[in-house]
Amino acid sequence: MKILESLKMALSSILANKMRSFLTMLGIIIGISSVIAIVSLGTGGQASITGEFEKIGASSVSVMVDTTNASEADYISLKDIDILNEQLEDLKYATPIIGKQGTAVTDTTKLSASITAGNEFYDDINNVTMVDGRFFNANDVLSIKYVAVVDETTANNLFGRTDIVDEYVKIGSNGNEKKFRIIGVQEASQQFGPPNEDRASIYIPITTIEYLYPEDSNIATMTLVSKEKDQAEDMGNSAVSILEARHNNRGKEIYSIQSMLDILDQINNVLGIFTTFITAVAAISLLVGGIGVMNIMLVSVTERTREIGIRKAIGATTNNILFQFLTESAIISLIGGIIGMIIGIGGANIIGGFVDIVPEVSATVVIGTILFSSAIGIFFGIYPARKAANLKPIDALRYE
Repeated sequence: MKILESLKMALSSILANKMRSFLTMLGIIIGISSVIAIVSLGTGGQASITGEFEKIGASSVSVMVDTTNASEADYISLKDIDILNEQLEDLKYATPIIGKQGTAVTDTTKLSASITAGNEFYDDINNVTMVDGRFFNANDVLSIKYVAVVDETTANNLFGRTDIVDEYVKIGSNGNEKKFRIIGVQEASQQFGPPNEDRASIYIPITTIEYLYPEDSNIATMTLVSKEKDQAEDMGNSAVSILEARHNNRGKEIYSIQSMLDILDQINNVLGIFTTFITAVAAISLLVGGIGVMNIMLVSVTERTREIGIRKAIGATTNNILFQFLTESAIISLIGGIIGMIIGIGGANIIGGFVDIVPEVSATVVIGTILFSSAIGIFFGIYPARKAANLKPIDALRYE
């Protein structure tokens, strides 16, 4: 009954001083909402990245050339790909990859372009989803055809629409542009931020790129996909051994491998550190909010000195007064925490809509928020509560 009485008295005091109570909560609201928004967006971002990498699969491994130490003879050739297909029993797909920067030009638009060249397995390895047309096939690669695939964002940037199969775009750089026929439009890849209207992403056959960049079309990266997930790393090491034997550079460590899981771990580590740092910065506002709670509670103790004296005079114990003020402080912080949580979740969803991230709020975060905000109220309410509880009735009754 004493607990219920303390709760009723605490709520009455809060309701009797609505503006003061709201200002007391404000620091808690800002702190909790900031932390919730940052954590949920960070978790959602990590989940999006993980999802993208899971599409590619744990069965993938990249073989890379150390371009700083490699000679012209060390780079991967298309013949190397054929040999790997013949000798690696565990190999399902293999694609060489060349990435270049250039331009994409239509009759009305000129954009900077990221040009990626691969073979007919590039779409399978990267789980490309076509929304119109097709990806280039083995015949396009062998015949060195001037065909291209773009994503939906690029289609809109270049033509203002996505039904652009059989349209033409000039691709290249430094005045060496070639006309390519667009044979397909693929689904836009996951990105963190608004669509970039100043760039184009274009995919062309690996055999065609040497005509666009005759001075530098060396293959420094290839992606291999194993038949089974647990075979990827061993298969990558075997591929390195075959390349070293073919290029006679064993012991020079020209080639290295990196699995998709390694890349995912690195990205998650960076995102985790960044999210933790930003959360820690936002949490400082919780400290400020807690200090605000303590200050207002001290003011409340001063204003209610005579009330405390009367309560003690009619039998309230020191523990009764202590519990009453701790309860009031905890309730203020709890309400602020709940409001902050609601604002944080709403804000995260609004921001997520702009940057194309689906925020994730776990039950652990919700429960943790409620407990943490209450703990702030109790911790920062201890000093004011003790001050109130230790007042002597005679001194309190004399207070004007």
